Amino acid sequence: MIEVSSLTKCYGEFTAVRDLSFAVQAGEVMGLVGPNGAGKTTTLRCCTGVIPPTRGTVRIAGIDLATDPVEAKRQLAFFPDEPRLFEYLTVWQHLVFVARLYRVTDFPARAQTLLAELEISDQRDLLPGALSRGMKQKLAIACGLLHAPRVIFFDEPLTGLDPAGIRRMKDTMRRLAREGSALILSSHLLSLLEEVCSHVLILKQGEKIADGSLAEVRARYARQTDASLEDVFFTATGDDRIPPVLGQP
Repeated sequence: MIEVSSLTKCYGEFTAVRDLSFAVQAGEVMGLVGPNGAGKTTTLRCCTGVIPPTRGTVRIAGIDLATDPVEAKRQLAFFPDEPRLFEYLTVWQHLVFVARLYRVTDFPARAQTLLAELEISDQRDLLPGALSRGMKQKLAIACGLLHAPRVIFFDEPLTGLDPAGIRRMKDTMRRLAREGSALILSSHLLSLLEEVCSHVLILKQGEKIADGSLAEVRARYARQTDASLEDVFFTATGDDRIPPVLGQP
């Protein structure tokens, strides 16, 4: 579903991502992790067509993103860490607008189901200015899922959500994977990735450090069989320092 081959992105003389290759199949959820500046956001932007790679190819559901960008983008949804909404459209008008763009013929039923699943049905007549940060995030996700994308990219999707919203979002991700979508989830919340993801891709300084199922990556880098993804991350990136708790030596 997602095939990335030799992806490289340069900004002048600086290489943000270097010769990156990986794949995510239908039903898989890949966690994209790495230290700050590792190239995660650049990778997501290249994979979704927001910016072009300097070299390499990206295929979405078998479609080359460079040669047929419109059709490739019909197959995907991208949720950045900050929701982008139209200030003068209500919640429901956002969904109507997106449905027209993607020619979703059965959109009323799909839209109502998504609003109910994300628990924002009672907000349908409100403008974004009247919504909390978490509600805006839920609206953006409802809009992105309306056309039933086969490939979905999340960048810090839990920002602004309350505990109930976080649980609901994790359930939604699991449902999407069960229904056959391929997901990439970028987050610094390693506990979230451990709960939701089947695979993990670790980047450092723009290069791939580890790529595989959670079990495979844990077997390669874990010092103990029950090691957490956090432990695996520190070992894989060569940073064994455990940050101290505030107030303790």
